[in-house]
Amino acid sequence: MHRCLLLIIGLLALLGPRTSAEEIILCGWDEVFILQVSPTGENPRTTWTWKAAQCEQLPAALRRTFATTDDCKPVDGGRRILISSSSGGCAVVERPSGKATWYARAPNAHSIELLPENRIVVASSINAQGNKLVLFDLARPDQPIWDTPLVSAHGVVWDESRQLLWALGQTELRGYALRDWTSDQPSLSLTDSYPLPTGDGHDLQPVPKSDDLIVTTGRGVYLFDRQSRRFRPHPELGDRPRVKSVNVHPVTGQMVFIEASQKAWWNDTVELLSPPGTIRLPDLRLYKARWLVHDDSP
Repeated sequence: MHRCLLLIIGLLALLGPRTSAEEIILCGWDEVFILQVSPTGENPRTTWTWKAAQCEQLPAALRRTFATTDDCKPVDGGRRILISSSSGGCAVVERPSGKATWYARAPNAHSIELLPENRIVVASSINAQGNKLVLFDLARPDQPIWDTPLVSAHGVVWDESRQLLWALGQTELRGYALRDWTSDQPSLSLTDSYPLPTGDGHDLQPVPKSDDLIVTTGRGVYLFDRQSRRFRPHPELGDRPRVKSVNVHPVTGQMVFIEASQKAWWNDTVELLSPPGTIRLPDLRLYKARWLVHDDSP
């Protein structure tokens, strides 16, 4: 009996940390970092950081274009992070090494997405040379291969099951199909366009295991059903203005979101829902938060 009790205690000790803590990627200023947090946000602990100024793979002139990072998406089970900055820089960064394996410039870059055949799309927002989607190839750093206009481009999400790229602009949500994708001159073909319920689109993220996309605007948060192609208010965040990012954990279902303060585009507080919680990081400027879900498969 004693040996069985010790075995049970040992198993609980092993399982405890995995079920009681998750990791969140955060960005907004010149640093991208990962926090390990409890379900209610207490006692956050930094587990990884990245700064362009310390990244040897980036050309020196490009390092200052990451002064205001605004997206930080994990791919490949968290082994790589896609980073964009409104200061004009974009990168693909390995983790944990922090090595940049690809980089580019895009005016007022606000989001970035990995596409099939090792292509990258960047949402280039309001700028004299921006307001467009820009295609790149991972094999050719800092060499755009195609672009198309989209006013205040802010979000991009690849929909594998529908073979569509969803892109969020100031007043509309668009769908694009891949065209001539295996050639040297790939492009995107506009197939769908849906007016937003309210203007000033900000964040675009899929809800795991669902047909829904989360769409945030300057005045509210919505769910867009990719099957019925209709918007509806988000049941918990629908009336929250200035929400800059929302992300749903694919296993626990917990939401993490950042709402800009009354005086600025950023906040020093990250909020959690289901269960609720708060993470306060004084003196930091936070814009986007994404769950980091590890994939230990080879």
